[in-house]
Amino acid sequence: VRNRLRDIVGASTNWRDHVQAMQERKALHTLLAKRQEDLPPRGMKDSYLEVILPLGSQPEIREKYLNVHNSVRFGRILEDLDSLGVLICYTHTKQEAQPRSPLSIVTALVDKINLCKKVIYPDCDIKFTGNVSWVGKTSMEVKMHMLQLHDGAYSPVLDATFVMVARDPENKRPAFVNPLVPESPEEEEIFKQGEFNKLRRIEFNTASLLKMAPTAEERNVVHDIFLNTLDTRQGGEGGTVSFRSRKLPPNSVWMEDAKLKSLQICHPQERNIFNRIFGGFLMRKAFELGWATACSYGSSRPFIVSVDDIMFQRPVEIGSLLLLSGQVCYTEENYIQVRVHSEVYDADNREHHTTNIFHFTFMSEKEVPRVVPKTYGGKYLMNALSASLSESMLYLDGKRHFAAIMKEI
Repeated sequence: VRNRLRDIVGASTNWRDHVQAMQERKALHTLLAKRQEDLPPRGMKDSYLEVILPLGSQPEIREKYLNVHNSVRFGRILEDLDSLGVLICYTHTKQEAQPRSPLSIVTALVDKINLCKKVIYPDCDIKFTGNVSWVGKTSMEVKMHMLQLHDGAYSPVLDATFVMVARDPENKRPAFVNPLVPESPEEEEIFKQGEFNKLRRIEFNTASLLKMAPTAEERNVVHDIFLNTLDTRQGGEGGTVSFRSRKLPPNSVWMEDAKLKSLQICHPQERNIFNRIFGGFLMRKAFELGWATACSYGSSRPFIVSVDDIMFQRPVEIGSLLLLSGQVCYTEENYIQVRVHSEVYDADNREHHTTNIFHFTFMSEKEVPRVVPKTYGGKYLMNALSASLSESMLYLDGKRHFAAIMKEI
């Protein structure tokens, strides 16, 4: 898959040649469509691909995918899904007469990945399938499925929905893509679901805690947690309880004690075909930190249940210092909701820039302690934005994501 992508884009295989390779892509500007109507419509079957990951039949590649629990590293699967999603989009937009595509297709969003198996076996072949399921003017939704071979038959492991965007050869401006025409009632339903997914994302983003105050019910939830942590034994003169006197309820953990951090130096080895850091690599590193955060918190092996709402806000350049922060932000029974914040640090001007926020839902082998936000903030109830990064807000955001996942699965 990755070799085919290099052929389609004309990417260099050596880091020292990358500048020249990108310069050569500039000439492809003339192949871009001026209007979407100028491009031939395509059906869903035109972009359909099947790819085999031969873990069973080619043992020599197995170790790259193996984790210490003798199952498949899910971070590697994230990398493969990202590459396959891009190739599916290039298949949808290919021009028969042109071996090289003028488009720069990049991952904009991982909408959701839902798993139906706890364990992915390291010694059985895996099959990925996928196709473009919805198209806008310059964006494409891709649905992918992963199955694993057992007793001579492939059984489902996960379903994934990615959103890709097309840009010009230099990856600077949006570019039009071929329209998608459903060809059966089933495809009509899939296309309508893609349109619904787009509207759902807009609605979820509009109601974001960074833009709108929490609901009355959410305010009550946080206030109840706050009241439950006040230490009534620390009352001052007259028995007045101090807002600063806090105690941790039984079987609970302060949110500030439920985090891990890591740093990555972004080497050329991890670059994509456009000489930025490969989105799949970012997802793998974020997942592995999220898994470690959940493992540390629950004191047992966590299993990934769902990945959702990964927005790629800005590209990561080669040579960047990538800072990842994993935070347990919500728990319920044996479920752990982890948020991983990714940012790059520019050592020249000492600035930090957010690149991604990842949301992972894990299931632990046993019931986990309740995570409790400590920072509450007097302004919080009246002005959500003033406390947008408080632990209470992270808790509510995690609760929202968890509720959406549970509804989905």
